[in-house]
Amino acid sequence: MLEEAKIRTKNLQSLMKDKGIHKAIFTDESSIAYLAGFWGYLGIEFGRPTMLVVDAEEAPVVITPLMESEMVGEMTWIEDVRVWEDIGQRTWGQALAKVLGKNPAEIWVEKNSIPAIVRNHLDDTYPNVPLKDISPVLGSMRMIKTPFEISIMKEAGQIAGAMMSAAHNSLHEGGREFESALAVIDAGSRRAADFLTDKGWDRFVSPMIHNLQIMQSGKDASMVHRRTSVKTLKKFDPVYFCFCNMAQFKQYKLGFDRMFHIGDVTEKDREVQLAAIEAQQAAIAAIRPGVLAEDVAAAANEVYRERGYETGYRTGRSIGVAYLEAPELKEGDKTVLQSGMTFAVDGGISVDGITAGRIGDSIVVTDSGSEYITQYPREILLSKG
Repeated sequence: MLEEAKIRTKNLQSLMKDKGIHKAIFTDESSIAYLAGFWGYLGIEFGRPTMLVVDAEEAPVVITPLMESEMVGEMTWIEDVRVWEDIGQRTWGQALAKVLGKNPAEIWVEKNSIPAIVRNHLDDTYPNVPLKDISPVLGSMRMIKTPFEISIMKEAGQIAGAMMSAAHNSLHEGGREFESALAVIDAGSRRAADFLTDKGWDRFVSPMIHNLQIMQSGKDASMVHRRTSVKTLKKFDPVYFCFCNMAQFKQYKLGFDRMFHIGDVTEKDREVQLAAIEAQQAAIAAIRPGVLAEDVAAAANEVYRERGYETGYRTGRSIGVAYLEAPELKEGDKTVLQSGMTFAVDGGISVDGITAGRIGDSIVVTDSGSEYITQYPREILLSKG
């Protein structure tokens, strides 16, 4: 992992040289993980920023709180790790100033994700220095995944498959939503542990599946991101599981969704779910190098129209070390698909207050089309209990 991160950083430095960019500050956790190989479990919401400063010519610098520095030093390949403290004179602003120099002509940052505390500091400290956006430069690199990255995403796919199987097996009339969520966490964590050791860099990667389970059942199925509750499942209930905030491994995040039905399925629920499946399959069938991102969405939208439904959802999003990367599979995105791009591709219909149809998979674009990263039957799925 660390050697891969080191190569990426060198590639970024080469791009920066070509574009005349001297220094760039990275504050987004996914960007830091991608380039430096580490991530923290305490975030910017505690007012403790960690930053990676990449110089086009010189070695990169990590700026991190003192309390995090031991773990950071063990996880990253970067040798220059500078610490700051909550009290006293060793502030993160001072550490950053030493890296940027006295009179920077311009400062490159991740404009759409830079924390307010850092942005405000830069505005106040360097009022006449333009802030420019480095995100498109790094984003162009992150669009195409290496074989190494795809191998990790496939491991994440196996973990997600174990989670979905556990979700399916947990469902029965009279069961409660949170019990299914517990089954998902247990199965996913145990499968993730199979891919890890307690040696070297691996020992800092937690196998634990976390975040709140996105799950809706019955008439609430139309609420796209409702959280798991103590609700009791009833016969004919549609039950939707979304793992988009949980199916991840070594910072690589997937999209994965399935709809189940308790005991049996009503005709209306069957109709809606089959339309969602068909729309997703039409989109996936359209994916191949040379196709525009918006054309994939158009293939799904045509199915919705034919079935008499409308949707305001995008058909898919690029996935990687962040939950949302570029491009997106939606109208207006004219990015040309290339082999090595990875997407979460969805079929989704909401009939507010009544029911919904949903399905989602992660795929990688190949030379001839696409390959599934996530696997589970793409059909009407009934509970087993």
